[in-house]
Amino acid sequence: MLVATALVLFMTIPGLALFYGGMVRKKNVLATLMQSFAICCAVTVVWIVIGYSLAFAPGNGFVGGLSKVMLSGVKVDTLWGTIPEMLFMVFQMTFAIITPALITGAFAERMKFSAMLLFSVLWSIVVYSPICHWVWESGGWLFAKGALDFAGGTVVHINAGVAGLVAALVLGKRVGFGKEAMPPHNLVLTLIGASMLWVGWFGFNAGSELAADGRAAMAMVATQVAAAGAALAWIFAEWLAKGKPSVLGIASGAVAGLVAITPASGFVGPGAALALGLIAGVVCYWGATSLKHMIGYDDSLDAFGVHGVGGILGAILTGVFASSEITGTKLPSVGEQVWIQLEATVATAAYTLVVTFILLKLIDLVIGLRVEPDEEREGLDIVLHGEHVE
Repeated sequence: MLVATALVLFMTIPGLALFYGGMVRKKNVLATLMQSFAICCAVTVVWIVIGYSLAFAPGNGFVGGLSKVMLSGVKVDTLWGTIPEMLFMVFQMTFAIITPALITGAFAERMKFSAMLLFSVLWSIVVYSPICHWVWESGGWLFAKGALDFAGGTVVHINAGVAGLVAALVLGKRVGFGKEAMPPHNLVLTLIGASMLWVGWFGFNAGSELAADGRAAMAMVATQVAAAGAALAWIFAEWLAKGKPSVLGIASGAVAGLVAITPASGFVGPGAALALGLIAGVVCYWGATSLKHMIGYDDSLDAFGVHGVGGILGAILTGVFASSEITGTKLPSVGEQVWIQLEATVATAAYTLVVTFILLKLIDLVIGLRVEPDEEREGLDIVLHGEHVE
């Protein structure tokens, strides 16, 4: 669990930072890396002070209480299941860190650093922690309903993806979007970042078993198979549509498969994982290309197209593919489980949509969300941080 915790942190810094950093234009690369790093720092403090308590302290069906504020009662020798609670707390912290960091891909290249930091802190408290409680704490209402989410399909990916879509719509399109070319400035960084995400994801999924056992091994196998299947499905879909398979496509496809298998990873076998990955590769390719152009929003780095669409797909298909043999418990019929998964998906999406919209509007009123057009043209590295890449 110590290793799994380090792997999940590795997903954000440096994994996600490099994955996103390579996809923006050169004038915004440092600002993009800075967002992931700063969120890591800020959410660490928030989680210790109040986030962990709101997520995992006893409370009601919707939010935890305040009995674990500042880790009150979490001692060296207290346990969460069979592992030290302090270790469980920091493992869950790494999930709390990456979720708001994922959102930044939707509004890349145009949000103020101050607004991003304030939004990430508040969102972590009023959106992430309550939804985490709903799904993963035994008193949570979705937990009680039997919603299956092994490692974060609803809590992390639907949550972040829908929040990203809201942020992209509230902030509006980048200056020149649709009129100027905005190619990634360094796909080497993006592929390195995607590779780090892939490796770190074993901590994310297999680590969520909270034990080194057969089910954790199955979750690891499912994760590898789904990522590979989705990467291949994405590039073949792209090959057919555009005539060439791209580096950005194979990296995005792998991440799409990792997203989609996350809720199912501890509930399915290799065959189901491959099927889920192949479906996710094609569907997320559509979500990151056709859907975005049909609706006309500027999701800069496809936070919704990959994490939102992939998370929704994975959450629902978990109900289709989940195996009682692997879970070790009797599951409802496929129809009943899919209905429960739909309830969890809709509830998560609706809550994050409404609360994220309110938070963004309040922050815009108080300090403003977006840099000025001239500053955006100059680039966030110089404007916000006084630094640039040669």
